Amino acid sequence: MNEHITLPEGSIEKHTTTLNVGPTHPATHGVFQNIMELDGERVVSTEQTVGYIHRAFEKLAERRNLYQITPITDRLNYCSSPINNMGWHLTCEKLLGVKTPKRVDYLRIIIMELARISDHLICNSIVGVDTGAYTGFLYVMQYRELIYEIYEEVCGSRLTTNIGRIGGFERNFTNTAFKKLEKFLKEYPKVLKEFENLFTRNRIFMDRTIATGAISAERALNYGFTGPNLRAAGVDYDVRVHSPYSSYEDFTFDIPVGKTGDNYDRFLVRNQEMWQSLHIIEQAYRKVQDFRGAEADVFHANVPEYYLPKKEDVYTKMEALIWHFKIIMGEVDMPKGEVYHSVEGGNGELGFYLISDGGRTPFRLHFRRPSFIYYQAYPELIKGGMLSDAIVTMSSLNLIAGELDA
Repeated sequence: MNEHITLPEGSIEKHTTTLNVGPTHPATHGVFQNIMELDGERVVSTEQTVGYIHRAFEKLAERRNLYQITPITDRLNYCSSPINNMGWHLTCEKLLGVKTPKRVDYLRIIIMELARISDHLICNSIVGVDTGAYTGFLYVMQYRELIYEIYEEVCGSRLTTNIGRIGGFERNFTNTAFKKLEKFLKEYPKVLKEFENLFTRNRIFMDRTIATGAISAERALNYGFTGPNLRAAGVDYDVRVHSPYSSYEDFTFDIPVGKTGDNYDRFLVRNQEMWQSLHIIEQAYRKVQDFRGAEADVFHANVPEYYLPKKEDVYTKMEALIWHFKIIMGEVDMPKGEVYHSVEGGNGELGFYLISDGGRTPFRLHFRRPSFIYYQAYPELIKGGMLSDAIVTMSSLNLIAGELDA
């Protein structure tokens, strides 16, 4: 649809074009719509529309017991769903007063950092695709599959993992899982280095990403940015450091930061964070290997009211069968309380605000979804830029449609 812009007398009349980008278009990487007003190929203004996949997560959660909420969290940022699962379990443990063993914390960190790498490699390789470079995407996807194989060995799932339980994991990690982890730690650094060589000093990629989609540190903080998008603007806020959880305080790692907050800095920050995640996983794996004897078999806390008993006990012992039924059917009352817990998700601070009135389901549950916050700034980031830059900016912000419509 063409529209007229009224200009002062004697000026040349200009026309703008209204373009629908989405909700069903590959460029949006998700089911959301942008109604853009264009002057040629330059963006004059844009209006976002969300709600196309609204699944009422928060209201669904208020009708389910704690365990039945875990699969719902998978559908938020599905590129790094184990972090969502762990974040939810940590929130429940905060309400219930559960203290997890160190080995459980370290195993969780291994899984969460693998998920962070998976999230970042998807985001950065897609930024490459949107600038016309497909090779990097095809190359690193092989290693996302290897990460998924580790998930599969640990919990039986790959994408929507539903991994772990309140208090730990459903079973101990197998030797096969550790062998696959060793393979990943051995091979991925070389692949990541080659991926960086394809892009970091690539003139075409730099021209497409430098000085596009930029945001200042002040504006990013005003919007509520967190994660790589905030760190790329020069703010070194990381939940793992500022509010440690799952024993992150036991690890040494750096917080990569940028300067300009543009698409190029976001790409560089995520690449550096993958190196830091590899460093954290190596530390955690060494710590796990240090456990000996009975400690080497610990994979959950002692919380019988919320942790499912062993299957062999359920089949042979009446008490175990009763508790299995009570937990699965949500017949265990929660303590009254109000808690907020956040984790450093793949694309920012993922938080859970839980209110319990002492019943069997949450009285109120709110998810803090980073993508929903980033999307509010999208019109400001692309205004005055080219249409092609708007697509790259959308990818660089790592907007996940599942997080927009909770």
